[in-house]
Amino acid sequence: MGRAFCVGVILLLGFGALTTRVEAQSGSGDRGRGSQLEQNYPNPFNPVTRIPFTLSDELFADGKPVQVTIRIYNILRQLVAIPTALNHPAGNGETIDRLQYPAPGRYLAFWDGTDKDGKKVASGAYFVQLEINGRRVATRAMTVAN
Repeated sequence: MGRAFCVGVILLLGFGALTTRVEAQSGSGDRGRGSQLEQNYPNPFNPVTRIPFTLSDELFADGKPVQVTIRIYNILRQLVAIPTALNHPAGNGETIDRLQYPAPGRYLAFWDGTDKDGKKVASGAYFVQLEINGRRVATRAMTVAN
């Protein structure tokens, strides 16, 4: 029963039926408000995917740039990869690890389906996590289909 349940959950994640989204808690000084992590596309994907995210005007109210980190985790919550920026003001290919964004807008992250060592990842469910100024703002599920 337990194994069948786990397989069912993984299949539902793969088809986007159980996409998770975790929002930052509201409060004074919350720098995650006004951000959005959108569903990657294509999903499922092979061999590459794009991960759109939005940074709203609220995040830049104090006039300072926003520091963004995006990480990819496997179902064991082990870090797999850190995607690169596609439309960052400094240019494409910058790793989105505490990367500074100077203005609001819709941005794209790119992941080529490889791990930190450059090896192709296995088929299955993965999670993309967005952090803004060191605070986890959102997490979404995505599926690799090799």
